[in-house]
Amino acid sequence: MFGFEMILAAAEPAVASGLQFNGFFSLGLAGLGAGIGVGLVGMAAAQAVGRNPTAFGKILTIGIIGMALAEAIAIYGLLMAMK
Repeated sequence: MFGFEMILAAAEPAVASGLQFNGFFSLGLAGLGAGIGVGLVGMAAAQAVGRNPTAFGKILTIGIIGMALAEAIAIYGLLMAMK
């Protein structure tokens, strides 16, 4: 019992539990929200630089902060899934 079978045997109790299913579901939703958030921040930053190329540095800083906050949602979802 090596490799994939071993992983499946270890995962069976976690998959059977309803609490783990809810945790995985919340993690999936958090990841989806983080992906959408990062995409929207990136799109808005690209549009802003296109309109005013001289403000690239300020827009980059604000965009990175916005993306970090959006990614924090995925980390919160991971913590809730591990609970």
